[in-house]
Amino acid sequence: MSPLFETVAFVFALVALGYVSGWSGYLRKETGAGLSDFAISVGVPLLLFRTMAQADFTGGLPLRLWATYFAAATVTWVVAQLTVVYIFGRDSRAGVVGGLSSSFSNLALLGVPFVLGIFGHQGFEVLTLIIAVHLPLMMGATIAMLAWFGGKGAPQGIKAILRDFVYNLVTNPLVIGIAAGLLWRFTGLEMPSLASRLVDALANVAAPVALFAMGLGLLHYGVSGNVRPAIALSFLKLFLMPVLALVAVKLIGLTGISAKVAVTAASMPSGMNPYLIAVRFGTGQGLASNSMCISTALAVVTTAFWVAVVQWVFG
Repeated sequence: MSPLFETVAFVFALVALGYVSGWSGYLRKETGAGLSDFAISVGVPLLLFRTMAQADFTGGLPLRLWATYFAAATVTWVVAQLTVVYIFGRDSRAGVVGGLSSSFSNLALLGVPFVLGIFGHQGFEVLTLIIAVHLPLMMGATIAMLAWFGGKGAPQGIKAILRDFVYNLVTNPLVIGIAAGLLWRFTGLEMPSLASRLVDALANVAAPVALFAMGLGLLHYGVSGNVRPAIALSFLKLFLMPVLALVAVKLIGLTGISAKVAVTAASMPSGMNPYLIAVRFGTGQGLASNSMCISTALAVVTTAFWVAVVQWVFG
């Protein structure tokens, strides 16, 4: 087995083990929530902290990387939202959830361990730069659009939208981990030995715990109701978005490891944040849940395909 397919198999085997552990009754479904909380609130933030504290940013802001990734995400969102509204006849608010589901990649629980396994620490540094702005931009756009359409849970007025955006930004553990890592790096201080060991111990288990927790989480969310829109959204997420990212890479002139990670990140299945948004605003819950589960199952094959493509195109 090639190193690429062995790594893909390892990553999704951990997801599958988590799913089977819950499905068989060996572990309670609630265990997944606890493991996910640890991964998202402790393990992955510390991994991001360590990476940002040690990263080299002499090249300046990664504007071309951001332009590549978010151009693909924006076009995919628009296509998905129009598909949900005009092809499947759902309302505009459900369309926003559909757009988010097709453009919000699972970069924390799946993308972090996947990129680490395929591209190593250098690739993870590039992914961290995407994660740093991914959640704020995507959540900010979602809140603004749902506020525009109104309805349950929607903030009223510009001040309320900004307040929600800032609150989600400053309380998000991933953003806190990145910001703390940058602040530590700029101080120029050396990490005390004990603190370094503690960070390493927790950060080093973040990736496998995140994958296992994701498998348990999929059992909790499940697939129900009309799956046709979710299949369409999954297709857009797993094929249209990486295709657009690959085109953008060529047009913008992104090269090397940054180009590989940008396309690979775009090919990740839908994350759980669209579902959480759907629950909060009372619309499109089944759409988001189905999209996450279906796209994750299909990603076993599609992510390997896209990594093979970027390895062939960029060497």
